[in-house]
Amino acid sequence: MVTLAYDGTKFAGFQSQPNQRTVQSVLETAVNKMSTAASFVHIFGSGRTDAGVHALGQVIHFDLENDIPEEGIVNGLNSLLPLDVEILTAKRVATTFHARFTTHGKRYLYRVSLGRFVNPFKRFYTGQYKYPLKVDLIKAALPDVIGTHDFSSFVASGSQAKSHIRTIYDATVKEDQTTGEVVFEFYGNGFLYNQVRIMVATLLEIGNEKRPVHDFLRLYEVKDRNECRATAPASGLYLKKVYYK
Repeated sequence: MVTLAYDGTKFAGFQSQPNQRTVQSVLETAVNKMSTAASFVHIFGSGRTDAGVHALGQVIHFDLENDIPEEGIVNGLNSLLPLDVEILTAKRVATTFHARFTTHGKRYLYRVSLGRFVNPFKRFYTGQYKYPLKVDLIKAALPDVIGTHDFSSFVASGSQAKSHIRTIYDATVKEDQTTGEVVFEFYGNGFLYNQVRIMVATLLEIGNEKRPVHDFLRLYEVKDRNECRATAPASGLYLKKVYYK
């Protein structure tokens, strides 16, 4: 089990794709340079992140025949990886562990810059919202996000999920006057394709008074993506932590 961070700006997402630079392909190249196995070593991630999405605590696992100590794996991989990926920790786990299928939950963070114009030093690391925003209205709406709901209105086309029912354990928003940012966090048992980015865009519309405070309750009922078309940019999204039992 390896925990890592990466800057998603120059990646075409996490999952391997032909002729694309992805986090998975870069990691597999490094792991196989370290491995002495005759067969190719595949890595398995806790989940996919899209192009431009960052990670503060992504988790992967792989089977390595070499008897390399945990610290050696951290040091070795970091010496082989590009500078936009960092291995944080490595830990030996039971063969029953799977980075994706044994997850208990995930926590995502989303940063919104409130500047009138795009800050050139934030453009790859925040979303941007130039309109008036009442954060108190967003805070009033967040209790409606928490709980078990059908998030069909908040899933982008292309999702392969069989069920759109998910549970959100915690949802917060904080305004940082120093940085001029609003920061969201969502902790849940799992998230649908683009769900966090669509929820953020909807909450920003509530904060801008384009929607009523409790519009989430209506959106759960209508189950219609056309009712909340906006999607916040990938640049502001971070996979913060993956939880395991």
